[in-house]
Amino acid sequence: MDIRLNDILQMKKAHPCGESRWLVLRVGADFRLRCLGCGHEIMTPRLKAEKNIRRILREDTGKEGK
Repeated sequence: MDIRLNDILQMKKAHPCGESRWLVLRVGADFRLRCLGCGHEIMTPRLKAEKNIRRILREDTGKEGK
């Protein structure tokens, strides 16, 4: 999957605050993500994150990717 810095990931499950969108802060073997609802940051393995992504929203192009 082509995931870049500052992409917004819409996940299959919502965060406990109710938001399902996350901002990508770090890309590599692990992702650092920030919840767009409450600002909570997590570090999660790439495989786990990629499995739970529903949609990738790109800020730079304004288009959606999958």
